[in-house]
This record gives sequence, C-alpha cells and structure tokens, in this order.
Amino acid sequence: MKVTIFGAGYVGLSFAACLAGAGHEVLCADADLARIEGLQRGLMPLHEPGLEALVASGIAAGTLRFTADERGACAHGDLLFIVVNTPADAQGRVDLRHVIAVAAAIGRHRDRDALVVCKSTAPVGTAAQVEAVLAGEFAQRGARHRIAVAVNPEFLREGSAVRDCRQPDRVVIGSEDPWAVELLTRLYAPFIQDPQRQLLVMDRRSAELAKYAANAMLAARISFMNEMARVAELAGADIEAVRRGIGADRRIGPDFLQAGVGYGGSCLAKDVRALVHAAERGGHSLRILAAVEATNYEQKGRLFDLMTHHFSGRMAGKTVAVWGLAFKPDTDDMRDAPSLVLLQRLWAAGARVRAYDPAAMPNARSIVGERDDVHWCAAAHEALQGADALALVTEWEELRRPDFVRIACELNAPPVIFDGRNLYDDAQVESAGIAYYGIGRGRSSLRPR
Repeated sequence: MKVTIFGAGYVGLSFAACLAGAGHEVLCADADLARIEGLQRGLMPLHEPGLEALVASGIAAGTLRFTADERGACAHGDLLFIVVNTPADAQGRVDLRHVIAVAAAIGRHRDRDALVVCKSTAPVGTAAQVEAVLAGEFAQRGARHRIAVAVNPEFLREGSAVRDCRQPDRVVIGSEDPWAVELLTRLYAPFIQDPQRQLLVMDRRSAELAKYAANAMLAARISFMNEMARVAELAGADIEAVRRGIGADRRIGPDFLQAGVGYGGSCLAKDVRALVHAAERGGHSLRILAAVEATNYEQKGRLFDLMTHHFSGRMAGKTVAVWGLAFKPDTDDMRDAPSLVLLQRLWAAGARVRAYDPAAMPNARSIVGERDDVHWCAAAHEALQGADALALVTEWEELRRPDFVRIACELNAPPVIFDGRNLYDDAQVESAGIAYYGIGRGRSSLRPR
C-alpha cells in the first residue's frame, strides 16, 4: 500500500520505517527541511535502537522516501497519517496548530479520495475538527472526493519503538467507516498475529480517549509506587520487596511498578496534564490524576533531598557524578527528564556536576547551555574522578553492573551512591565500603547517624 506520513519526529519516523520494512511504499513528509535533507543522506535526528538500520534498509530498497514537498506528500498515499507534534502547556492546553495545518494542506491539494488517519495524541474531538477542516477545503475548491477520517493512536515506547511497532500488544482503530477499517486492517496485517485479540475497532472518540487513559494509568502506577516508597522509608520496609509482593498478583502484574525519581519524556506528563485540563473544561475534576502529577513533580527532587540529608545540608563545593541524563535508557530524549531537576538543584546549592550519558549529552548540553559548574564526561568512570558522590538517574544497561570496589576507590572518601532507580543491591554496595541510598529501600548501615 502507498502511505504518506506527515511528521518525521520520533513516532512518525519509527512508524514510517517499520511500514517500509513490511513492504509498504512510504513517503515521510516534514516541514523541517534540514531534517528531511539529513534523513535523505541517512543522518538520524534521534537515538532509537534498530531504527537507523531500518531507515537505511528502507531507503536502499526504495520503500522509504522523505520529502518537504507538501503537494507531493498529499498526492502519494492511499492512507495519509497525521503524526505531528501536539505540545501541551503547563496547564495542559494542547496545541493543535500542526494537526490542523496538515489537514488544511490535504484539503487544498488532495485530488482523489482520502483516508486521513490521526495518529498524533490529541484531545477527544480532534478527528472531528480534522474532518471539518478537510470538508471546508474540499468545498471551497469544489472537490467532491470521498473523505474518511480515522483515529489510530500510537502506543510506541521510546527505546523499543521498532519492536512495539512490529509486535504490537494491540492496534486501536477508531472509525465506523467500513472502508477505513478495511484499509487500516490491511495496512497492519504484517504485524498482527491474532486479529481477534490485537485488533480493536471502536468509535473515534473512544480511540482518542484510549490513548490518554493508557498513559494516565501508567503514570498513576509509577506515582503510586513512589508514594509507597515514602511509606516504606517511614516503616523501615524495602520497596523492592513490596514491589515483588504485589507484582506477583495477576490482577496487578509487575510492569510500571518500579519506584524511582519519577517519570519524564514527551508522553506521560503531557498527557496527564492534557486529560486533567480537558476534564476541567467539561466541569469535572480528576483528583486522582492531579495527585499523580503532583507526586511525580515532588519525586523528581528526591535524590537531591537524600543528598542534602547525607551531607547535612552542606552541598556547596561538593562534586556529584551523575550517571544517566535521558528520561529513560535507549533514548536521547531529555524532555521532562528527572535529571534536569537534579542538575538545577545541585547548581542552585553551589555543587558541581560531572555528567555522563551514552546518548543524551548533546541534547542535555543544548538545554542547560555551557556552564563552569558541569563537566561532560566521555565515560562513566571518568565522571567519578574527584566526585564526592555518585547519583544513578537513568538505568542504562552499561550502568547496571559496575565494579563497586573501583567506584569506592575513585570517589572521594567517604564514598556514597544515590541510586535513583534501585538498580543496585544495597548489601553489595555496602560491602565495598560505600554508603547506599535508594528510593524506599530503608536505612543503610553506613549512613551518618
């Protein structure tokens, strides 16, 4: 099938490459000319495991092309996907300008029947707005082509987008138009092993809400466990043992139950705020989700709180090694990253930072700018040199099993680790002579009394 994808960002590019890998003829369009020219030369604008090779394969096979030509993109596809950015402000108001702009362009240029698919995460009712814009543009120029607008929310996770696209838990199709459902079913056929279980067809508004509800549920699980971590600290319990105890319940399951320094990225926080805002506009208060967001905001400062406790409030002049900057491993995405909160609080307290991340340091540097109180390190152990403490923020694979004896030697004495993801075994860390602080892990025998 011929497919046009408007948007060469994280979701659009990953989706385009996977469709091309399945044999579809994909044209990926974006208004960012520099990004398109880079992709045409094989330059990746983001870090995602397996994506670069998949893009290169699609280009070589001729199944994946990139363009900044709006008219050509509108003419190409049997299906036209809108996969552009929908940012939300601090109050949760979603900016739909990019979505509406693509819809208007399709309406101006499309010269045959159109199936337009909204894949961008957008508030309930957005598909109806897109349909109205298309109808208005068609009417203005006297076009009588068939229009269908469907909703197909994305559920790709950064760091595993290629796998999630090729092996989806479910594909949600929001449409009551048989033609639209049939085209989307054919499109996804290479990825669907069990249509009865994986293919979920519903009305458009339910599909739009399903995306928000899914992210809100995941965010709620994370914040709930971070609240339980506080309870564990007060009770002298270990949140990791608690996690195993409740995750074994089939009604709950183990996923998204890790206590830590809060969630970040482009989806969870934005979507929770947007859902709360939309409900408030309708006269309803989502008290649970408001608490989820408040808990997450507070949790991002937890490592700094532990540091100030350990150092009796004397952070000025301290140097902290920070391992991991991206909001999660296997991505270079710094949007809403908990590391940014830690860095800003350390600097405000007069501390210095030695930072390391396998992929996200260029993005981090562009956000915080050049500063005298940060050193960007080329390797994890370089960050330890001259540092008074180590803070683990992002659970990259290469940081999961370090040599704690070496860490004890390289950190200034007395050494201390602040584990923001509960990766390390506290007894193993302490046996190397290092004080250990986790999230909800109880007291360390080496902590100052």
